[in-house]
Amino acid sequence: MIYTVTLNPAIDKTVEIPSFTVDAVNRAVHVRKDPGGKGINVSKVIESLGGDSVAYAVLGGGTGAELEKMLSGSRFRLESIRTGQATRTNTKVVDPVLHTNTDINEPGAPFGSEAAAELKRRLEAQLEAGDILVLSGSVPAGTDKNIYKDLTLMGKARGAKVFLDADGELFARGIEEAPFLVKPNRVELEQYSGRKLKTREELCEAGKELLEKGVGAALISLGSDGALLCRREKIDGSRDSFLWAESLPVSVASTVGAGDSMIAAFAYSLDKGMDYADAFRLAVAAGSAAVTCSGSQAPDAELVWKLYDQTELRGSGEKTQKGRR
Repeated sequence: MIYTVTLNPAIDKTVEIPSFTVDAVNRAVHVRKDPGGKGINVSKVIESLGGDSVAYAVLGGGTGAELEKMLSGSRFRLESIRTGQATRTNTKVVDPVLHTNTDINEPGAPFGSEAAAELKRRLEAQLEAGDILVLSGSVPAGTDKNIYKDLTLMGKARGAKVFLDADGELFARGIEEAPFLVKPNRVELEQYSGRKLKTREELCEAGKELLEKGVGAALISLGSDGALLCRREKIDGSRDSFLWAESLPVSVASTVGAGDSMIAAFAYSLDKGMDYADAFRLAVAAGSAAVTCSGSQAPDAELVWKLYDQTELRGSGEKTQKGRR
């Protein structure tokens, strides 16, 4: 089973405004609401691909109740950890004329040590060897920065494969417990490594440094430059421990949820017994499909598999074969 954790969920309100202008009256032509938060997004994508997951989320107030209602028809099970503070709403301004995406994120609802302990206790009771535990996203102000580190340690003790998708201090501390997989983007990896990473060689070196910390694999998203997968062992179907994927030519509607779609597809793939090369291929396809969607809705599975068939990987200067279902 795949378990996802969302400590800072939100209702994502996407507003489409052509020629969005600062310090002026802007009129929206389209508005949509989606249940959001990185772990919840991961569960939505896993569901779209036909997989199963359990989504843990810290929820509170009327917004939290609304988010629960929005997810009531989902196939994945929502496990709520209650807090006395209202869940936030995040606003995404999409401009189809200027091709910009502007995020306005509210501060997250704080939760205390009792909620954190309840989350850990309930996860500990459910996790079994071979399960996947996805820890992703930001945390509200005041949250212990060791929370992902502690949950990684707990998950590994239960025999679970822990995936970590965070940034800053949360990422740095989480890596200390050597997660099974981490998923930084270029900016997050630059922040962690303390230097600019402009070339493929520099990115590979930074990925290698993560592996030397004990991380099992690093899935590095690079936006329009594609993605990189690093492993300590040779990647299945390749003679390399590094594989590159070029970005796919798709029409971008919103970049919200692209990284979540990648980690979701990778988790889904490994849960279904796919090898690492094909898991990487599906992750790239899912991330590419996600940017064609408005808001934080999950990409259509048919499009994901279509893009999977088009995705080529490269290692040691040679292309691997395309994906085969």
